[in-house]
Amino acid sequence: MDRLILIRHGKTEARATSGEDFDRQLTERGRRDVQLVAEAMIAAGLIPDRVLVSAAVRTRQTWDAMSPSFPEATLETRPELYDADARVLLATGQTPLGRTVAVIAHNPGLQILALALAGQARARIYENRLRAGFATGAAVAFAITEGEVEALGLFYPADFGGGPE
Repeated sequence: MDRLILIRHGKTEARATSGEDFDRQLTERGRRDVQLVAEAMIAAGLIPDRVLVSAAVRTRQTWDAMSPSFPEATLETRPELYDADARVLLATGQTPLGRTVAVIAHNPGLQILALALAGQARARIYENRLRAGFATGAAVAFAITEGEVEALGLFYPADFGGGPE
């Protein structure tokens, strides 16, 4: 794998009608925010070949909102990504599935992994921003080659006219 893009699901309703966290759905703002981030990723040349998505409703809806921007990407729903820790997220994202792999999942695992990779990349600006919070709908991209990590982009919806951090 050449590049790994970590994407946090978009803004969601506070509570699902079922009462289950797994069933929470995106709000309209959540849909708009992830579309803005998808457009910013395209502008930066970060186009996933494969997209690995948690089985939760909100992550699948995040991909549904982003997918028109990435029509060539292959989707895989991965139940193990629901509330996965950073080790699981990294191991899943590093499987030899394509040149650029996007993982759409949840905090705190995404934020922990993003912080660790930003630290390895010596990307202090990324670290500072990620420490303050990995916003819903945000994405961060890294190149990972033979243990070397390079920061490629950090995309928060608020930077593109979307919701607040």
